[in-house]
Amino acid sequence: MRCAFARRMQLIGHIAYLSAIVILSSAVSKELLGQATVAVLVIGFLGSWRYSWAAINFTRAMLFQTIVHPRRKRAAQARFDAAGNPAHAFFLVTSYMIGTDTTIAVYRSIFQAAAAARDGATIVVSIVDGADERLIRQIYDVSPARPAGVRLILDRIPGTGKRDALARSFRLIARLQPTPHDVLVVADGDTCVPEDIVAQIAPVFTDPKVGALTTDEAVSIPEDSLFRDWFKLRFDQRQVMMCSMGLSKRVLTLTGRMSAFRACLATNPGFIELVQADYINHLRLGRVNFLTGDDKSTWFWLLKNGYQMIYLPDVQSISAETQPKPTFYDSANALMVRWFGNMLRTNGRALGLAPRQIGGFTWWSILDQRVSIWTTISGPILALMAALTYDIALLAVYVAWIMFTRYIFVTLITAFRGRIGFPITYPFLLYFSQLYGALVKSFVLFRLDKQKWTRQAATGGGARLTVGQRMIAASSVYMNVLTFGWLLLALFHFANGAN
Repeated sequence: MRCAFARRMQLIGHIAYLSAIVILSSAVSKELLGQATVAVLVIGFLGSWRYSWAAINFTRAMLFQTIVHPRRKRAAQARFDAAGNPAHAFFLVTSYMIGTDTTIAVYRSIFQAAAAARDGATIVVSIVDGADERLIRQIYDVSPARPAGVRLILDRIPGTGKRDALARSFRLIARLQPTPHDVLVVADGDTCVPEDIVAQIAPVFTDPKVGALTTDEAVSIPEDSLFRDWFKLRFDQRQVMMCSMGLSKRVLTLTGRMSAFRACLATNPGFIELVQADYINHLRLGRVNFLTGDDKSTWFWLLKNGYQMIYLPDVQSISAETQPKPTFYDSANALMVRWFGNMLRTNGRALGLAPRQIGGFTWWSILDQRVSIWTTISGPILALMAALTYDIALLAVYVAWIMFTRYIFVTLITAFRGRIGFPITYPFLLYFSQLYGALVKSFVLFRLDKQKWTRQAATGGGARLTVGQRMIAASSVYMNVLTFGWLLLALFHFANGAN
């Protein structure tokens, strides 16, 4: 009864949404559009740029998921069966401030996956809290991993950050001398791995060009909320984009929640050093040491050294997620600042690599991460300026266009997942992610030195700033305002007919 009522309300929501599009789009006449020709053309150009890029990625994703990936998977399995090389599985798990219920579910999945590994497994767990150590040992004692001979190494460390924890665990695994055939699954303490993860990933590494891979992700958020809708939509979008990049054999991130590496590469001294002490030298900000974004450091090391990074769309991890702040907006803002900061700190140096070295499409996709900031922001600003210059009805038709295109996008994204129907919140959440996400990126782009974990106290700035730090902060504001000023001036020029 309750489900039927929910479906009825969802249908009413969709009807109201589509009706609003029709009403808003009828608010403007052809004559009015003719008066704002230049503004309309520029908005159309920006839209065509973004929509064509989305169409390219969607087409590539369909091709990869339906044709290319199945062929590659069969070929990899055939190589693996023919070679017959033992592939020992290493698991590296980091746990910090994770709830007991989540910890139990996660380590049960880890121990089951390790027990199922054909050629044995070793699990290295990096922990800070003694209570976690006792709980994990208890789970291990009653799991299938113990009778299967899986080795468990619990490494209790000081809470100096995830990068130190990973580096220490990588060095510990290096002392076990992994072979080029061995695999290493790196997972967060809030992520459940599939039981057959080793059987799924080991064949991929029979190609010596492959350095790492990442998989599909699902999210577990018990409460029905806007935050859950937002996260689920983000993972739906992620599947499309990852499949597109998977066609080029170079994904744009090795997701920190769960990714797998060729074990001998993850224990390379250069790899470990970059994970522990990554940084960039910025012309204005000076040396920026990375606190967060270890997954971007591992990605860049492999990208720079010419290794392929594969995507497996049919293997899925499940991550437990909680809303980090009391409100949806505060939570989304905190997460976006961290995510986009990690992306942009690595983006510049990745662009410095030659397209022929990393692949033309990969290089162009990295460039688009920056270009999309400004194209996304420009559309609504230009529409608002044109509406204020000519007639407010222009804004109504622009809103109708945004609502229509986002509805189409969400329909395609969810259909790619094999789902029919979606909450009516999705189109609004998609545009929020695009527009507000671009604003956050434009803010972070000039403040790459500012970093903060969602749960941890690690931060890139202190309570008291030195004179030099205040000057840098002031220069960040100046550069941000200057860039927006030039953008607004150019858009005002177009909104007024380029006269």
